[in-house]
Amino acid sequence: MSTIAVTKPVAFHLTKRSRLGFLGLGWIGRHRMKALLDAGVAEAAAIAEPRAECMAEAAALAPDARQVPSLEALLEESLDGIVIATPSADHAGQAMRALARGIPVFCQKPLGRNHAEVKAVVDAARNADRLLGLDLSYRYTAAMERIRPIVAGGNIGQVHAADLVFHNAYGPDKPWFYDPALSGGGCVIDLGVHLVDLALWTLGFPKVVDVQSHLFAQGDTLPPDPATAEDFAIATLTLESGAVVRLACSWRLNAGKDAEISAAFYGTEGGVALRNVNGSFYDFIAERFRGTACERLTSPPDDWGGRAAIDWAARLASGIGYDPQAEQFIDVARVLDRIYGRKQS
Repeated sequence: MSTIAVTKPVAFHLTKRSRLGFLGLGWIGRHRMKALLDAGVAEAAAIAEPRAECMAEAAALAPDARQVPSLEALLEESLDGIVIATPSADHAGQAMRALARGIPVFCQKPLGRNHAEVKAVVDAARNADRLLGLDLSYRYTAAMERIRPIVAGGNIGQVHAADLVFHNAYGPDKPWFYDPALSGGGCVIDLGVHLVDLALWTLGFPKVVDVQSHLFAQGDTLPPDPATAEDFAIATLTLESGAVVRLACSWRLNAGKDAEISAAFYGTEGGVALRNVNGSFYDFIAERFRGTACERLTSPPDDWGGRAAIDWAARLASGIGYDPQAEQFIDVARVLDRIYGRKQS
C-alpha cells in the first residue's frame, strides 16, 4: 500500500504583526482583511479601492489605514506584504509588480488566467525570494484538515477514484466574469480551480497523464479553448497510478438548492468525503466510510474562510521567504488549461 508524504504544520513564532496593503476591497477583500485583523497577525497599513462605497466600508474596518488611489501608491508605502482581491485579469500583472518591488503577495484565485500567467507569477516570487500565497480556502476547512491525513496515511487503502463537485445555483454578478479574455474562463476557473486543487493536494500532487472534458454554455457544447464562458463542465483526470478523478462544476444549475459541494475519495479499504450541509456555501461535514457504515468526523460551525490568508500572514511574520509549494499553483493551472483544451506550452 502506498502512502503520501504530508509536511507537518510549521510552528510560527510571531514577533510582530505584518504591515499589509490591501488592493481590492469588495466583499471578499473586506472579508479577508477583517479575518487577518481579527486574528491579530497583521495590521492594515494602506488600502486601495476605486469604488467609494467599498472604500468606506473598508475604512470602517481599518480606520487607521492610509487610503491610497492605486497599486502604485500602495507600493510606495512601507509594507511587509500585499493582499490582492481585484478582478481576475489583473491578478498576475499586479502580483508581479509587487514582487518586483520585493513585496510578498497573497492573491485571490485564480492567480492567472492561464498556465503561462501563473508560472510567470511563481517565477517572479522565486526570483525575488518572497512568499506567495493563493486563496485556496477549501484546503483550510476543518473537514479537509481531517480528510487529507486519512488519505495520506493510507488509512483508506489505495485510492483509485475521487469525485468532486461544485454546483452554484447563481452566476457571478459582475460582467467581466462572462468574458474569458478578462476572467480566463467560466465556472471551471471560478469554481473548478478549487476542485482540481483539492483533488491534487489531497492525493499528494500526482502526475496527471490524461484529461478529458466537456464544456457547455446554456446547454450548448463548446469547442476547445472557447471564446464563451462555460456555465457547466465535466472533466475526468487520469493519474499516473491509474486512479481516476471526476470533476463537475456549474453556474446557475437547477439543483434544487443554493449549492452542491463535495469532495469524495474512495480507496480499497474505505472512503472519506467532504459535503456541504443543506445547500450551504459555508457549512461542511466530513465523513468516513467503511462498507455501509458512515462515521461523522466534523460538523459545523467552522469559521474557515480567512484561514488561508491568516496562514500566509503568519508565515510572512515569521520571516519565511519563497515557499516551493507555490509550484503547486502551476500544476493546478496546467490541468485547468487541459480542461479548457488549450495548447500546452
